[in-house]
Amino acid sequence: MAKSPKSALVIVGDGVEEMEAVAPIDLLRRAGVTVTVASITKHRLVTGRNGIAIQADRLMEDVSDPFDAIIIPGGPGIKEVRAESKVIELLKEQARAGRLIAAICAAPTVLLDAGLLDGRRYTAHFGVADELPDIMEDAPVVIDGNIVTSRGAGTALDFGLTLVELLCSDSTADEVASSICVPEQV
Repeated sequence: MAKSPKSALVIVGDGVEEMEAVAPIDLLRRAGVTVTVASITKHRLVTGRNGIAIQADRLMEDVSDPFDAIIIPGGPGIKEVRAESKVIELLKEQARAGRLIAAICAAPTVLLDAGLLDGRRYTAHFGVADELPDIMEDAPVVIDGNIVTSRGAGTALDFGLTLVELLCSDSTADEVASSICVPEQV
């Protein structure tokens, strides 16, 4: 019997940082992960912080299945994501099940709201340092158990490839990186 592919939920809304959403979506799909993009708005079409439209697969209100990973990109729209009780409950359930949770830029504040950062190592964008004073500023990506965090748009590629590695394998992440001409690390 063939192994079913891994699955990931990416939560987006108006004001999402486009690179932080699209880079992981793209890299995970290249790796064969089934990615569902869910909009927290009442529309499947959301507008990112730089005016780029992103078409979600579903509305957040229609999401119920479990996913191997839940990924939250940042951007100024994170305020609306933080206000979504369904997102907080999904994150808590994901944590209880020991499944992967990933957040980039300002999105680790959502993990804070869900009570998932206590005693954890994490990073985030410097713009949220007042709420997250223990940001690991020198790390582009931090993995602590089932929690993965990253700094911002400039680390979106590292973030996405880390998720491929964790959901698939090191070799799959290497293949995806090679296919898009990511320079090898020395």
